[in-house]
Amino acid sequence: MHEDDETAHRELLGHVIVPVATEDDALKTARALEPYEPARVTALHVVEKGMGAPDKTPVEYSEELADESYAAVREVFPEADEHTAYAKDIVGAIFEAAEEVDASAIAYRSRGGNRLMQFLSGDLSLKLVTRADRPVIALPRVDSAVDGSA
Repeated sequence: MHEDDETAHRELLGHVIVPVATEDDALKTARALEPYEPARVTALHVVEKGMGAPDKTPVEYSEELADESYAAVREVFPEADEHTAYAKDIVGAIFEAAEEVDASAIAYRSRGGNRLMQFLSGDLSLKLVTRADRPVIALPRVDSAVDGSA
């Protein structure tokens, strides 16, 4: 790697924000990110709010999921920060959180699903990578051969 490439690499991985949904997802995502040695990591959990409509899950349960997710990320990155957002628009919340914590990049691990599930969810991955104002790093799904998901 050239010196300029190394500088760019350090800047890209200077402060990575990592959206996580559950404890299992957080651990798998952190393990996928670990080999890239980011300088700083902030784990993000978005609590989906109905904004006038009933919430999909009780806020207390979602906050418990967030705490479990943060603990899982800290198994791999003990110094990781945490950030909880409350929003209806998950992708928008990820972008806002990245701005708030001044993240150099957003690193995520696709949760997969078949085409129908992607269509019904509005394909969050597509929105994430096409609308971001900073680099988005799609981490490999190294567990796909083990757990059968794609």
